[in-house]
Amino acid sequence: MLHKTRNLRRASAAASARAAVTARRPMMILGTATAALLGAALTAGLVSAPAAGAEQPDATAIVSAFVTGSELPTKNADTAAITMVEAREAVAAADALTDEVAESGLAIDPAVAPLDTTDLQDRIDALDDRAEMPVLVLAALTADSVTETEGVLADTEKLQAAFTAAQEQKAAADAAQAAAEQAAAEQAAQLASLAATNTVDGAKATAQQMAANQYGWGADQLSCLDSLWNKESGWNYQAYNDSSGATGIPQSLPGSKMASAGSDWETNAATQIAWGLGYISSVYGTPCSAWSHSQSTDWY
Repeated sequence: MLHKTRNLRRASAAASARAAVTARRPMMILGTATAALLGAALTAGLVSAPAAGAEQPDATAIVSAFVTGSELPTKNADTAAITMVEAREAVAAADALTDEVAESGLAIDPAVAPLDTTDLQDRIDALDDRAEMPVLVLAALTADSVTETEGVLADTEKLQAAFTAAQEQKAAADAAQAAAEQAAAEQAAQLASLAATNTVDGAKATAQQMAANQYGWGADQLSCLDSLWNKESGWNYQAYNDSSGATGIPQSLPGSKMASAGSDWETNAATQIAWGLGYISSVYGTPCSAWSHSQSTDWY
């Protein structure tokens, strides 16, 4: 893409410079040719004046024959050849961009007209026969081709800008969609994890992991914990004691105390377990001590 844009800018700059020269060239050619031939005629007259009554050369006729004849001055031929190269590059860039836009399937700003290189191609075809053209005709065709090339280049730049904008818009939309899909996947994973944790088996597995990792409690303490919370709630995160208001797996009283472990304490067994283990550690030291107290007092 960058290579195409660089070529496009180079061709545009060259065509603009060429247009300025070409626009003046027909009159320059005519004026230079006239001056040169008239000068030559006058010089010839001064150097070797003909005898009295001899016929004088017609300078105007010489210039006219030179301009309208079939001989093509070198500079004009070079200008036409360069113009053809620039025009062909402009057509190639326009056609390549048109194909790329079509293949992308992107919606382009409708205000940007499709590229039409038909007229410029016609001029390129006409310049192929430049060797047979009179100088003034060739100069006019060359100038017209430069103008048409500039128009194609300008339209190509507009289409390129619109295409780039469409690509950026699609990239942003794709990124937004990917982010939304990732967020949805993460949410689904969290919900699945929460659902698993909120089961009795999931809650026990979570408690075992937390107890071992955070407090270093082994199988004996986990056995006491299992007995304690079986008695209190049956490991049901939705357990609620109508008479006391104790809530959740650890039967926190009131249940809002568990908010210190997380705002989702009402719906997440892991949050309730985290709070319950912390309570046992701070008040009783170990689950077995809490279980012993519960057995003797019926509460802990």
